Amino acid sequence: MATSSTPPGGPPVRQVPDRIHRRRWAILYTLMLSLLIVVLDNSILNVAMKTIATPRPTGLGATQSELEWAINAYTLVFAGLLFTSGLLGDRLGRKKMLLFGLAVFGAGSVLAAFAGSPTQLIAFRAVMGLGGAFVMPATLAVLMNVFERDEQPRAIGIWAGGVGLAIAIGPIAGGLLLDRFWWGSVFLVNVPIVLIALIAMLVLVPDSRDPAPGRMDPVGVLLSVVGLVLLVYGIIKGGQLADFTDPQVVGTVAGGLVVLGVFVVHQKRSDHPSIDIGYFRKPAFSAAVAAIALVFFSLMGVTFFIVFYVQSVRGYSPLQAGVLILPLAAAQLIFAPRARLAVDRFGARAVCTFSMFVVADTMVGLLLLDTDTPLWVMEALFFLQGAGMAHIMPPVTVAIMQSLPREKAGSGSALNNVFRQVGGTLGVAVLGSLLSTTYRDRIQGRLDALPGLPAAARHAAGESIEATLGLAARMGPAGRPLAAAADQAFLHAMHVTALGSATVSIFGALVVLAFLPGKMEPAPQPAEPRDERKAGAAR
Repeated sequence: MATSSTPPGGPPVRQVPDRIHRRRWAILYTLMLSLLIVVLDNSILNVAMKTIATPRPTGLGATQSELEWAINAYTLVFAGLLFTSGLLGDRLGRKKMLLFGLAVFGAGSVLAAFAGSPTQLIAFRAVMGLGGAFVMPATLAVLMNVFERDEQPRAIGIWAGGVGLAIAIGPIAGGLLLDRFWWGSVFLVNVPIVLIALIAMLVLVPDSRDPAPGRMDPVGVLLSVVGLVLLVYGIIKGGQLADFTDPQVVGTVAGGLVVLGVFVVHQKRSDHPSIDIGYFRKPAFSAAVAAIALVFFSLMGVTFFIVFYVQSVRGYSPLQAGVLILPLAAAQLIFAPRARLAVDRFGARAVCTFSMFVVADTMVGLLLLDTDTPLWVMEALFFLQGAGMAHIMPPVTVAIMQSLPREKAGSGSALNNVFRQVGGTLGVAVLGSLLSTTYRDRIQGRLDALPGLPAAARHAAGESIEATLGLAARMGPAGRPLAAAADQAFLHAMHVTALGSATVSIFGALVVLAFLPGKMEPAPQPAEPRDERKAGAAR
């Protein structure tokens, strides 16, 4: 007998067949394996940056700009195609999209591992971004179609905990690999995981899709891709230049927003839209996507500067730095699957609002970090921050996914990931820019006081704490005061940035408090047959 849910006043409605219901947890862990490599790959690459920058044969001799584009090429393609991949999954089948995405990601990993130049590495990272864009939305969409509504919050909690774990173990895995192998191993390690995931997926994961997808919307798809690529590119460029008023940045971001505005107008007027814009009129949906963007804005910005604090100021190795971030992942792994219990008792609004304030408090707590602060203080802050996030991400993801019918799970998952990606990219760019600008203003006076230092060298040394410490090392014993000044300048910049991140988290808490419902409304039901033409694309 198939599992069922019982709507008020009606007979039980069959949702998930028994043969799928019995293996739902095995399917979930297969999906998490697919998700693991996509999320892990981004965090693992950060550890390899210094090695890739070294001259051959140790590395590729990549410049700072080339290193940035090795990361950004992935982000740009990934973010630009997320929405499109979700639509294709709903139309063609989510399992097919998963298999395609994994295969492309695996092929891109092999090519990146053996790249012969920085240009090749950038191109192959873009290929990996293409594969990742088809994996990420499909995992959540499949999850929504193999679990009944009452089990979805628990399953999404486990899914969200897996994301946190992947973010944390990336630097550890990268450090272990680079201690023993060449830089390409951080990409090649993906291949066996991809092969295992492909086999498990072929055996376990059922296919699903929208039974009445309606006509294609090529104009909407094109507008979404162009708008997202322009927006994300502008954000990335602003972070690189540390100047969001630069005409190139303003023009690109404005162009992306205009194109996305045209996309929204087109969706409203189309009788076969890619996504029903009416979903954004639901408080649960709009508040949830805003919360996701704001949380990842704060998290990715903090992750960006905490790496420099641990390695540059405190002197820990990349592997040690990865281990020190484990409390953040451990808290998410412990609490995310149990977040539903708090939501059931207190409601999503209360839980998410309180948790957003907890995250903001931990950001303020980063002001306690100094050059000799006991490590347990940082570890405690990370654990509390992870616990807070573990009580935000599952409820808001559930709010997004349960606001849409099962038939549109791919589109809902894509929107969830688009806001997550844009928020995270914006966090790194904006908070990274704030960090570098504050640091440069603080250290510049000390650099100006150095006798005999050319203007170009003075400017280069003020770009980052790594550059300043490099100059101090070349000066020998005479550079120790400069190194100490660099540490203090960075700590000041880090504290300013942490306050900025806390402010964003508080704003997110207010948004959730104002707009997120305490209890979820029922998911929309499929339209009646007489409305099929209109509902085919929107239900």
